[in-house]
Amino acid sequence: MKTAITELFNIKHPIIQGGMHYVGFAELAAAVANAGGLGIITGLTQRTPELLAKEIAKCHDMTDKPFGVNLTFLPAFTTPPYPEYIAAIKEGGIKAVETAGRSPEQYMPALKAAGIKVIHKCTSVRHSLKAEQIGCDAVSVDGFECGGHPGEDDIPNMILLPRAADELNIPFVASGGMADARSLVAALAMGAQGMNMGTRFMATKEAPIHDNVKKALVAASELDTRLIMRAIRNTERVLKNPAVDHLLEIEREKGAKLKIDDIHDQVAGVYPKVMIDGQMDAGAWSCGMVAGLIHDIPTVKELIDRIMTEAEQLIRSRLTGFLDGDAPSKKAA
Repeated sequence: MKTAITELFNIKHPIIQGGMHYVGFAELAAAVANAGGLGIITGLTQRTPELLAKEIAKCHDMTDKPFGVNLTFLPAFTTPPYPEYIAAIKEGGIKAVETAGRSPEQYMPALKAAGIKVIHKCTSVRHSLKAEQIGCDAVSVDGFECGGHPGEDDIPNMILLPRAADELNIPFVASGGMADARSLVAALAMGAQGMNMGTRFMATKEAPIHDNVKKALVAASELDTRLIMRAIRNTERVLKNPAVDHLLEIEREKGAKLKIDDIHDQVAGVYPKVMIDGQMDAGAWSCGMVAGLIHDIPTVKELIDRIMTEAEQLIRSRLTGFLDGDAPSKKAA
């Protein structure tokens, strides 16, 4: 399948593995790349630019296909050395960067000078247009269903994607709620040129995270996520657990007076405990509503091959069947 996204990133399938904290290591990025998608190493999971350089080199040893790096720009007391991270990305021969969080505008000259294609994650049309304006090559449009930070507009992808298609001149992929062939075909129908999957790639054999996390994703339904930190306008969608329940109790008690310090224990330093040690109730960790569509733990190649095979069947058989007057059965849906 060829789309503007496969051409832009020189990949076989229009599927991107989004950057995920303590998930996007070389093992997963290489597996996605080898299966024909765009794998992504999460830059800031590597504590220093030197460690990122080593992770990039490790990924090159595992694949000869293109892969990218995620750089998230977030407010912090101590700003990460972004120029040094970008230098490590450039020296590692990376040609694709997924940016997220705050606008990457001040770093665009350095990225473009290195010949790097930039895809920025956005949760609104206005932010997508800004990304286009500052020179991003593509946008990952994140609907309200997504795990992690869905923004503050609460617009689901059935509305957000067509709106992005109406306004953007650069290609975009659908992110949030993406899990299977139906997701891909629907995204293409609404104007996207591919899809970005995060939570779904966590439940694969190559994802370098604890089996407890993978089992929790298979067991979860679409009803098992919660939104936290709404009062401080840093909304995050996470998987429900006792720590999250306690966090929400604190939020209800504090109301509009909530400060990040009030929930520090539930959100700080959680990811290594969950993803590496398998402590499922250690705190709040990002998870999309797409958990309700995750029923197995395949290899990355099995997952991507299945998506692409079923997507072709959906397009050629089910959808054209409607036009030909040969209505497909419910089973074929």
